[in-house]
Amino acid sequence: MSLPALGPLALALVAPAPVATLPDGSAISLVTTPPPEPIRADLVAKILPPQDELTVSAVKPPHARGDPLERFNRAMFDAHQKFDRAVLRPVAMGYKHAVPKPVRSGLRNVLSNLTEPIVFLNDLLQLKPGKALRTLGRFVFNSTLGLGGLIDVAKLPGFKLPHRPNGFGDTLGYYGVKPGPYLFLPFVGPTDLRDLLGGQADGLVLPVAVGDPFDRIEYQVPKGVIGGLDQRAEADQDLNALFGTAVDPYATLRSVYLQDRAGEITALKHGKTKVTTSPLDTSLADPLSDPLADPAAAPPSTAPELNDPLADPATAQP
Repeated sequence: MSLPALGPLALALVAPAPVATLPDGSAISLVTTPPPEPIRADLVAKILPPQDELTVSAVKPPHARGDPLERFNRAMFDAHQKFDRAVLRPVAMGYKHAVPKPVRSGLRNVLSNLTEPIVFLNDLLQLKPGKALRTLGRFVFNSTLGLGGLIDVAKLPGFKLPHRPNGFGDTLGYYGVKPGPYLFLPFVGPTDLRDLLGGQADGLVLPVAVGDPFDRIEYQVPKGVIGGLDQRAEADQDLNALFGTAVDPYATLRSVYLQDRAGEITALKHGKTKVTTSPLDTSLADPLSDPLADPAAAPPSTAPELNDPLADPATAQP
C-alpha cells in the first residue's frame, strides 16, 4: 500500500471514532474505512498480453471421412471441370450432332458387348454359375444374331437377357475388400482405390486373353475416344441437373458415387443384381456415369464411407 493511502488510516487510529445514538438510547461507534486504492495500469499490463496478441482460431477438419486425399481430389476435380467446359463437352456435343443416332447406338452396343466376357469371368469368380450362363448366352446372341453386337437382340422379350454390369472391383467388394480412399482422377472421374485397381484388371482381360487386336493401340485409342465422347454426350443433361443445384459440386459427386457403389456391393452380396439397359451403365470407364444414379433409389447403408459431413444438402437423405 502506498504512503498516501496510509494517511487516512493513521488519522482514523489517532482520532476518536464518532458515536451515533440509536432511538432506544444506545450508542454505537462509527468506523470510517479509507477508499480502495485505484488499480494500476502498469501492473495489469504485466498480467494480460497485448490486445493484438489475442487470436481465436477455428479448428477445421483436414478432410471428410473416407476422403483423406480431399485436397488433391478437389484440385483434380477443378482441373477436370475446366477441361470439360473448354474441350470435352463441346467435342462430345459436336459428336452427338454430327453422328446419326443409329450409328452411335450401334457403336455403343459393340463396346458394351465386348465387356460381356469380363462380366462372365467375374460371375464365375463370385460363384454364380447361373448368372454366368445368362451372360454367356447374351454374348453369343448379340455376337451372332446381333451382327457382332451392333444390335442388342439379347434384351428383346424373346431372350430377356439385359446387360448386367460386373467387374473385378465388384468381385473384390463381394469378398469384403474395403473401398479404400476416395479418388477423383482426370479422364477417370470419381472412383476409389478398390475400383481403380479393379478397372485396371478389367482392361487387361481381352488384351491378355485374346491379344490381337485388343492389345494394339489402333484399337485402344478409338475405343477410348468413341466411348468417352458418346457417354459424355449422353450424360450431359443428367450432369447439368446434378451440378446445377449443388452447393458443393465436388462433395455432391463424391456422396452420390460412394452411395451408389455401396448400394451395388450390398445388392451383389444379397443376391440382387442391378439390371439395366441404359447405355450409361456399361463398363466403358465413363468418367461421370455412376454418380448420375438417384441417391434416393439406392438402399440405405451404414457403410462408414457414407457418413460424409460435406455432402451437399440437396442430395442428403431425409
